[in-house]
Amino acid sequence: MLNLTKLEFNALRVTGKNYLIWIFDVEIHLSAMGLGDTIKEGNETSEQDKAKAIIFLRHHLDEGLKTEYLTIEDPSTLWKDLKERYDHQKTVILPKARYNWLHLRMQDYKSVSKYNSAMFKITSQLKLCGENITDNDMLEKTYSTLHVSMLLQQQYRERGFTKYSELISVLLLTEQNNELLLKNHQARPTGSTPFPEVNAVTNNEYRDNKSFGRERGREHRYGHGRGRGRARGHGFVHGRGRNQQNPPPTLK
Repeated sequence: MLNLTKLEFNALRVTGKNYLIWIFDVEIHLSAMGLGDTIKEGNETSEQDKAKAIIFLRHHLDEGLKTEYLTIEDPSTLWKDLKERYDHQKTVILPKARYNWLHLRMQDYKSVSKYNSAMFKITSQLKLCGENITDNDMLEKTYSTLHVSMLLQQQYRERGFTKYSELISVLLLTEQNNELLLKNHQARPTGSTPFPEVNAVTNNEYRDNKSFGRERGREHRYGHGRGRGRARGHGFVHGRGRNQQNPPPTLK
């Protein structure tokens, strides 16, 4: 039984702007459910399969389109009518996609990932419009627009990549390594030493603290003792002075 509690993909809009992506999604899902033949003209599928397919199609239509095609019960008929109505989208999208492909250059993008995203967006549009873009086409486009020297371009070519995904993986890895090297260089340029003035300050502070500790030690051992000695001596002198001024009485 079909699970229609949620949309497996975006519903077809009344404007038909997402028509090319929509038909691609519908074909994949109907094939996965074993209902791919129901949208083919002149098919001999069972009435039960046709009913499942039309339910699925209507579930993925905008509310306005559901009302317009309310009376159509055959999925192949609905599929044909929608194609006649929106298939002109190919004539709108294809020229723009071809233009973008012609002017696609890796050197125009700040990162490999952004270039890769643009590559897949353009090639997907071309394939939806019936244009066949191969791995060789994508490889050659990338080789010819690399923002590196001709020597590096030749080195990449000589590695003999047969898939675009292999080349882009190497380029992504190279980009990451270059970014890491650049960050390390900015943090500590080649030939520099790690902040000697900091070490000098640290050593000076250590020596000062050490000298201060020795002075405090000497003061603790000698300073207080002399102070007490002077105090005792000072009292004795005053005592002698008082004895001399007031001698004890003599016995007669």
